[in-house]
Amino acid sequence: MNRSYYSSSTDRFSHDSDDHIIGVLTTHHSFALDSLQRNAWRYQIQLFRKILAVEPNLQGHLFFEFAIPRMGKRVDVVLTHRGVIFVLEFKVGEKQYSKHAIDQVVDYGLDLKNFHSGSHERPVVPVLVATHAESAPNSLVGSVDGFYQPLRANAENLWDVIDEATNQIAEPDFDAEEWARSIYKPTPTIVEAAQALYQGHDVDDISRSDSGAINLSRTANSIARVIDRSKESGRKAICFVTGVPGSGKTLAGLNIANERHDIDEGEHAVFLSGNGPLVNVLREALARDDVEQKGAEGIRLRIGEARSKAETFIQNIHHFRDDSIETDQPPIEKVVVFDEAQRAWTHKQTSRFMKDKKGIPDFDMSEPEFLIGVMDRHKDYAVIVCLIGGGQEINTGEAGLPEWFDALSRRYKEWDVYVSDQLQAYEYNRGQDLYGSIDADRLNIEKDMHLSVSIRSYRAEAVSELVRNILDGESDTAAESYELVSSDYPIAITRDLGRAKEWLRSKARGTERFGLVASSGAMRLKPMGLNLKAKIDPVTWFLNGKDDVRSSYYLEDVATEFDIQGLELDWTCVAWDSNLYRKDGNWEYRKFTGTTWKSINGLDLRLYLKNAYRVLLTRARQGMVILLPEGSEEDPTRRPEEYDETFKYLRSIGIPEI
Repeated sequence: MNRSYYSSSTDRFSHDSDDHIIGVLTTHHSFALDSLQRNAWRYQIQLFRKILAVEPNLQGHLFFEFAIPRMGKRVDVVLTHRGVIFVLEFKVGEKQYSKHAIDQVVDYGLDLKNFHSGSHERPVVPVLVATHAESAPNSLVGSVDGFYQPLRANAENLWDVIDEATNQIAEPDFDAEEWARSIYKPTPTIVEAAQALYQGHDVDDISRSDSGAINLSRTANSIARVIDRSKESGRKAICFVTGVPGSGKTLAGLNIANERHDIDEGEHAVFLSGNGPLVNVLREALARDDVEQKGAEGIRLRIGEARSKAETFIQNIHHFRDDSIETDQPPIEKVVVFDEAQRAWTHKQTSRFMKDKKGIPDFDMSEPEFLIGVMDRHKDYAVIVCLIGGGQEINTGEAGLPEWFDALSRRYKEWDVYVSDQLQAYEYNRGQDLYGSIDADRLNIEKDMHLSVSIRSYRAEAVSELVRNILDGESDTAAESYELVSSDYPIAITRDLGRAKEWLRSKARGTERFGLVASSGAMRLKPMGLNLKAKIDPVTWFLNGKDDVRSSYYLEDVATEFDIQGLELDWTCVAWDSNLYRKDGNWEYRKFTGTTWKSINGLDLRLYLKNAYRVLLTRARQGMVILLPEGSEEDPTRRPEEYDETFKYLRSIGIPEI
């Protein structure tokens, strides 16, 4: 792909006319071109022409409108000069260096640094150019990864800012065109990924394909083959796709729903999830982005219209279920993707809900059995794709996988079954033989239906393994896992909330999102000011900006495992209460009832609590700090020893204290 609309050495740039350059830019510009954009280009061209006329030392390469695929944006100008990559965002006519604009250029620079392989080992300097602003003091401050804090320049001192920075950094020069062609390996957040797919990008454009990872495209292609085969033969099929936390299961599911969202072809697909916060956040993110994208094209789209459109792409599974109760007709969808299918309700939970909430006293099916039955109403083909996360059940009444396979073996014997080769692992089957009763001629084991490597934590793909070892009490193995991740994925531990907040703010750059998370049962964090009974609005918490006190950035409201499952932040503080604590080398499980802690003895309830911490500890893309309170000798619900042993256990793994 062409990384930029216009690319030229500074020498050749000097000989190209303004009209030629603008013509090239216009040719590549896919949106309606207004006079503001054309004038901005002309201003930038003339400014560099002016600099080059008096500064022969500027010998580099200019890229106008350089692509940032993960964000669906373009940098105004990238200048490579004396071994330094300058990311320049112009605000033509602006008299102020706005915080929003500074965050914007930092985000662009971080995207290159983190995801563009040619930029990994090179210095990246973001510069905000507010052309009519007063000169501002700059300090060149870099980090260990070679990314520098943003500089501020105006039209008069831009060259001085660039020249001073290059004099201080002094790196060997490199081939700019070869650099631009370097592999781009993005790992977008699920919100960014959904937006990109919704706007028409291919999954290959927004996902990694490292040699150590199962390529998401291979998984998508494997499922596509099942859909095509079922469509051609008029048969029904169900696929079970597994993956470690953060491996891209939801991304794979969204990609399928997006590619097969074709009503004209009669296969209308939909992404279904019982995770209310995930559905609400993704829908609102798609709607807001759709309005913004259409606005950039000169098209006015009302937010209400955008929300209605997004609802056809992503739906709440319970609404889909309830709609299907009202009729015995098949749904319009021929392909449905069930996210977190292991969280579907058991027979007991579904029957109780139908009796108490829907007035159906004789409902006699589990949720998986009913959902398969809904798709079985189709006379020809239908495909169900179940996305399965190991160790993700966090609520009473969630079935896991046995209910799905019980229904397939008892009632839906004509369905073809496609399973990941990892489905018999304990974290998925909980010790049960899932498909032993499925006829061999309809059972297909597909290696490509397992996603084995986390892409959420792009800095350290062994984070999920580290968390599993921690929660399994395997301190020696956990210590080995920590050694693998510690250099690239910072983890710290503290007893002080103020230090935890300071750590988060010091790590995050640009609009990297950070926030406080804790178990929904962490009721004795309240003395620290963390009130878990105060419910958050996940849409506001995840999507609103730094100026909104309700957003995650303010570090006031705490998200629980129910708010954050399936979503992610760049940096998290995991506040750890004594509902799960170490005692004599083992985990103790408790819930707070009334004014005291009560032991949890049921195996399922213990599993839900353990999985809640698994979810919380795997939400950060770049790093996390764990907060363990000191407790209080005067408070029997916060005994220091009930926090201290957990603290010592985590420290013994090698996690440093701050």
